[in-house]
Amino acid sequence: MAQPATRQELIDYCKRKLGYPVLEINVADEQIEDLVDDAVQYFQERHFDGVMQMYLKYQVTQEDINRGRAETGTSSGITTTTATSTIVGSATTFSFKENSNYIQVPPSVIGVNKIFKFDGVNTVSQGMFNVQYQLMLNDVYYFNTIELLTYTMVKRYLEDISFLLNPEKMIRFNKRQDRLYIDMDWASLKVGDYLIIDCYRVLDPEDAPRVWNDSFLKPYLTSLIKKQWGQNLIKFRGVKLPGGVELNGREIYEDAINELEDIKKRMMIEFELPPLDMIG
Repeated sequence: MAQPATRQELIDYCKRKLGYPVLEINVADEQIEDLVDDAVQYFQERHFDGVMQMYLKYQVTQEDINRGRAETGTSSGITTTTATSTIVGSATTFSFKENSNYIQVPPSVIGVNKIFKFDGVNTVSQGMFNVQYQLMLNDVYYFNTIELLTYTMVKRYLEDISFLLNPEKMIRFNKRQDRLYIDMDWASLKVGDYLIIDCYRVLDPEDAPRVWNDSFLKPYLTSLIKKQWGQNLIKFRGVKLPGGVELNGREIYEDAINELEDIKKRMMIEFELPPLDMIG
């Protein structure tokens, strides 16, 4: 069908675009399955429609706190790497210790923006003696006693103070490692506390079948299959079939390469999120 809704329908669509069943597509089913996986992975990692922003909630355990608080010299949560270097003709061994202050995240998460503040720290105090609470109680409750401009300026001032005194928790993340490192004082956490993670998770085609009908994924997979088709036929160049037909896998391969270059350029211009500017 012209609008594939499953993995197999997308494969059939791409083969028809290449001339099947009029032409025989000399690509094994196993090769096509691998190409589908490659195309979906590229779509999920580069296309802005291949991911979705999510807020994941993680409950802290005692094991997390112990691992994050592990001190140098202890065996719990410590990864030791030994490097050997030669200085002035003698071998010297250097030992590096890294604290395992991380939590495991699902493999579907490919990017993390931040974790929301979770320690309840305010500009002055907590509970009923919180500055914001008193502002709402004494001033905003009586709408005629405070102007919106004044209230906005006070709120902005309180946010500036909170930003300076209680900065965001520093994080480190690599999508190939599935670990979110949180550089903070893990002693401030208690068992049962929640971490709210602002992240990007890949869109699973099995849960969102419309991915198979994406306007980028269809031509991209078609060109990948065409490239594999030409690569399979390259070794038969010059071979004549009955009727005088001559196979030319090199042209098919080079045409597919040119198509893939154009598609990837289109990806960068139209479908890929631009990188944030680095200041400083």
